[in-house]
Amino acid sequence: MTRRFGIRLTVCAAVICALALSMNVRAQVGKGVLDANQATEPELLKMPHMTLPIVKGLIAGRNFKSIVDLNTYLLGAGLTQAQAMEFYTKAFVHVNLNTGTAAEILLVPGAGNKMTREFVEYRPWTSWAQFDKEIGKYVGQEATDKLKQYVFIPIDLNKATDDAILSIPGIGSRMLREFKEYRPWTSKDQFDKEIGKYVGAKETDRLWRFVAIK
Repeated sequence: MTRRFGIRLTVCAAVICALALSMNVRAQVGKGVLDANQATEPELLKMPHMTLPIVKGLIAGRNFKSIVDLNTYLLGAGLTQAQAMEFYTKAFVHVNLNTGTAAEILLVPGAGNKMTREFVEYRPWTSWAQFDKEIGKYVGQEATDKLKQYVFIPIDLNKATDDAILSIPGIGSRMLREFKEYRPWTSKDQFDKEIGKYVGAKETDRLWRFVAIK
């Protein structure tokens, strides 16, 4: 009886461990706001302070390498910083949690100087569970979830689960297959060559922002 109970405990522990691992890597790109590099013209026109000329210029200027680049464009197009921040509640260029600069983090709605320090202090970020634990200590889970919309943790091209890959904005079933087909990935040159067969250079560059080869 004792042996059977021990076996059950072992099995349960293994299942819990597997589930925890799955939850940690399931979604590495925050959900909630649209990727400004992917949003369509009709979607953008519905957003705060957008006019047709601003939207057409935004689309023509993509792929924006960072939210700082998008911010520079919007201010140059005549928006105030407050208006741009209101737009960012709907569309954004996600910030890499492990490499994002202070200038990028400060453009995250609700971040401010405190989160700029905390985002950097806990690097390297490896999972949303870590983010929830460390950032949640300061602002609570609701505010943590809001911050999560604007950031991402790079996805390991060689080990990422289907759900993790599909968390990248604009990824569909076709690109999911290609990401997995060419494993093991060894370099950016390989990524540019293989993914570039299916999408243009701008889109390949956009996708590369979200991934890493470890």
